[in-house]
Amino acid sequence: MSKATTLLNSKIVISNIPAKACDYIVNGKSANEWIMERYQVKTDKKSGITNDPNDWAKEVGNPRYILDLLLSVINVSIKTDGYR
Repeated sequence: MSKATTLLNSKIVISNIPAKACDYIVNGKSANEWIMERYQVKTDKKSGITNDPNDWAKEVGNPRYILDLLLSVINVSIKTDGYR
């Protein structure tokens, strides 16, 4: 999958992301990649506890939180000059 397409989950794919969206850099990565890294489901090896950001989003009554955040970050990245 190219950087122009982001697979959010098995049901949601964001496509046609302009290349300019990759120009806005956060901690050495595009803002899009940074958000995807931070909001992925992870299981701690020692404790076996799974952290699923989607659970939090549902608890606060906004199951679209991560999708809306990612779309906003893509939008801001396109509208600003990239930082490298």
